[in-house]
Amino acid sequence: LADFDIPMYNADLEARGTPPDVLRLKQLMFEHPAWIICSPEYNGAYTALLKNTIDWVSSPIKSDPAWTDGFKSFRGKVVGMLSASNGALGGLRSQSHLAPLLLNSQCWLAPKAFALACAADAFDADGALQDKAQHNNVRAVVEQVLWAARRLQVD
Repeated sequence: LADFDIPMYNADLEARGTPPDVLRLKQLMFEHPAWIICSPEYNGAYTALLKNTIDWVSSPIKSDPAWTDGFKSFRGKVVGMLSASNGALGGLRSQSHLAPLLLNSQCWLAPKAFALACAADAFDADGALQDKAQHNNVRAVVEQVLWAARRLQVD
């Protein structure tokens, strides 16, 4: 998301026009049949950055016939959830808040998810997970999302 210049969402700003990078992100998300959302947990919830992104991308653009449907970028996407936290739950609470939002946005939610506990100590100097079981849990989520996306994709 660092590659996009997306302001904090508000209806007054939106009324003046949708920012170009929001349109670019809407299109990018539309073009991909599946996503992995990996987010830290802040105060028991997903981040403001993630919420802001979802708010902008799901917002319909009344003046653009291609984007009058706010769920166009979300509908039918297979989504896997990964989270990380320094706490013992690894972001499970954030996933419990994110899941209903994704379902409401008409996404298919992968049954497998992974929450990385004690995240500050989980990575080596190169940024790789040190524990093979944790690595395998992440891989299992990715593989399930890809598997489901291939089966749900309509030609």
